[in-house]
Amino acid sequence: MTGLNKVVAIDMHTHATVSTRNAPDEVAIAFDAAMAAYFKEKMPRPTIAETAAYYRERNMMAVIFTVDTERANGQVRITNEEVAEESAQHQDVLIPFASIDPMRGKMGAREARRLIKDYGVRGFKFHPSAQEFYPNDRDAYALYEVIAEAGLPAVFHSGQTGVGAKMRGGGGVRLKYSDPMFLDDVAVDFPDMPIIIAHPSFPWQENALAVATHKPQVYIDLSGWSPKYFSPLLIQYANSILKDKMLFGSDFPVITPDRWLEDFDKIGIRPEVKPLILRDNAVRLLGLDKDPVYGRYVRLAPPALGECC
Repeated sequence: MTGLNKVVAIDMHTHATVSTRNAPDEVAIAFDAAMAAYFKEKMPRPTIAETAAYYRERNMMAVIFTVDTERANGQVRITNEEVAEESAQHQDVLIPFASIDPMRGKMGAREARRLIKDYGVRGFKFHPSAQEFYPNDRDAYALYEVIAEAGLPAVFHSGQTGVGAKMRGGGGVRLKYSDPMFLDDVAVDFPDMPIIIAHPSFPWQENALAVATHKPQVYIDLSGWSPKYFSPLLIQYANSILKDKMLFGSDFPVITPDRWLEDFDKIGIRPEVKPLILRDNAVRLLGLDKDPVYGRYVRLAPPALGECC
């Protein structure tokens, strides 16, 4: 696959769940088993290289990351270095993001600087519920400052989560941290840091739409839910005033892009809006039009009928 014009979609939300360097981790295995049961699917467990091959076959690109929950639940993280190094071998397909627990403070900020400078990570992923922090906690700001200085986007999980769902005590995961309204403070304090609110934000969907409408650098990725479950209000905003700020995301391997795209085609998104959500908004947000791998960006042709959805 060469060049952006061959890319039919950019999946903004995929997870690295299998390490080729770490030993199997019993905590990760327990959480993954609970999530598979919650989604009533046998989740595939691809390596990063296998994920690259999967997306290459589909003429798609994918943002990929792990989540640093070591402090919160004792799960050994797949290192950001592994994600970045593996992605570098598949840069035609994979776009590496990093994940750092923001409560690591100044050491987390140092790690972020190193990952940006030495590993070329293109953004950062946070999961307030799984990482046990409020996004507007001032202790997180040292890390945000590094991200903002680099002009990179930050993805924040929002709403209910499959992490810990139906485990005893919800696996210790508290939903309260993931109300997207907390991101309004972050958007005010870091006006030049692109913020991506991940997922339909049940039960706070209106909060997410309000923040994304009011703050110009705030986007929404549509991952983690089959589109057939999207609320009418979310679909209305995606079709109109937020059409330039909605992003395709699957949450792979929890949900496959094949399933997501099949359902997306049935929810009434206008034909002229689909290329924005599936690809063009991500190209602009990630600066792929300025990337030396892809060259100058000209308006992308819509995917051929049947190519992706």
